[in-house]
Amino acid sequence: MIAVTRLDGAHIVLNDEQIESIEQTPDTLVSLMNGHKLLVRDTPADLVQRVIAFKQAISAGTQPRGASRALVVDPAAGTAR
Repeated sequence: MIAVTRLDGAHIVLNDEQIESIEQTPDTLVSLMNGHKLLVRDTPADLVQRVIAFKQAISAGTQPRGASRALVVDPAAGTAR
């Protein structure tokens, strides 16, 4: 899971396993495997680096950097608290 920032400044947590493609259009467009698309403020390079860091942390058995144990995602509201 990686954190991304929508164009309106809202922060969401995205399942990195569901990312199909990331492109600069000039905003960053993230296409997901379910057909949804997200416009985000983060650059493609930043997103790729976050996915790599997350996967390395999981492989090492450590908590990903920047992750909070207090982070709870409310799927009904679509927000993190």
